[in-house]
Amino acid sequence: MKKGVLLNSEISYTIAKLGHRDSIVIGDSGLPIPSSCLRIDLAVSKGIPSFVDVLDAIFTEQRIEEVVIARETREVNPSIYQSILDRIAKIEKADNYKIKITEVNNHDEFKQLSKDSKAVIRTGECTPFANILLISGVVF
Repeated sequence: MKKGVLLNSEISYTIAKLGHRDSIVIGDSGLPIPSSCLRIDLAVSKGIPSFVDVLDAIFTEQRIEEVVIARETREVNPSIYQSILDRIAKIEKADNYKIKITEVNNHDEFKQLSKDSKAVIRTGECTPFANILLISGVVF
């Protein structure tokens, strides 16, 4: 049995296949998932699992070079936005590298970008605009 934090086999496998600049999305329960993307549906019930819980687990396994967030996340859901910033700062300090934060103009632009992702992970999060696109970096 896998020993690490991230136990979900589909997510682990997807991360293992990512190359430099490939992306995955973590989304709230209402984010539309393009048919072109692998759908990894973790939603069990309202709030379970939370966006932040899934983000924390993925951050333990994926090397992130850049994150993309819609402007509405900062404006409408400041607690999720701050949670993202706090986690990025912690990773940057622990691993001594910088993660680029890109804010797109609106949620529609975010949804367009998500179409090119290798997978979209649906959480049980039921707060608005709790979505992030994670672009992979390299470990060397």
